[in-house]
Amino acid sequence: MAGTIWKGIIHFGATNVPVKLHSAVREERIQFHLLHRRDRVRLHQMMICTYENKPVAVEAQTKGFEVEEGKYIIVDPEELEQTTPESSRLIEVHEFVESARIDPIFFDRVYYLEPDSPLGEYNELVVALQEMGAAGICTWSMRKRSYLGTVQACGNALRLTTLHYADEVIAATALGLQEIPVSERELQIGRDLISQLTAPFQPEKFENEHEKKLRQLIDKKARGEKVAVLRPKVLKPTGADELLQALEESLKKVA
Repeated sequence: MAGTIWKGIIHFGATNVPVKLHSAVREERIQFHLLHRRDRVRLHQMMICTYENKPVAVEAQTKGFEVEEGKYIIVDPEELEQTTPESSRLIEVHEFVESARIDPIFFDRVYYLEPDSPLGEYNELVVALQEMGAAGICTWSMRKRSYLGTVQACGNALRLTTLHYADEVIAATALGLQEIPVSERELQIGRDLISQLTAPFQPEKFENEHEKKLRQLIDKKARGEKVAVLRPKVLKPTGADELLQALEESLKKVA
């Protein structure tokens, strides 16, 4: 496991549980550098003034909020510092809710919380959250930012997940979708197909095909092999009248 990111204290009522924060997700993505094609030297980003068409030194840069096109409110670093949340080590739990009642659309980044003291109160909290199927809705400040999140049990450990705020989530109703009547025959075919394809969740069965192909491409070029450029296939959208037939054919294949 990666090293400790941050240390804090889960606080609710008269209870304090010291914890250490660890990343729960490791993103392994192939990174490319932007190079000068001619001499293969890495390029560096520069801030260019669009009026003078000249680079601007860091000390001459400032931040501004656009209130209307071409008009900005300048905000100085000292003024921004006043809005920074106060440094604190508290993960303040405000209330407990049923975990199943939290819409997954609110979930963002996931961390593990390791005990930073004797296991007594930590284990008690883990067991209680598991038995009750509960999640603690909490807030905390870390690295000059404020967060909303949940504390939940995960096996014999605690997991801290940051949440999006309500005004950041776009409701599905914004799509303006209309209800379309479905016949009993169509509904039964859909049920049968889902039932035939139902399986335990095993994410290890799936690979990141894009990353896999990128790695194969890089390995081939590193060995000096020629890479053939293939044209991508263009898939024709399935028409509404063809969907039922496609479902029936899918059922025959998995039967």
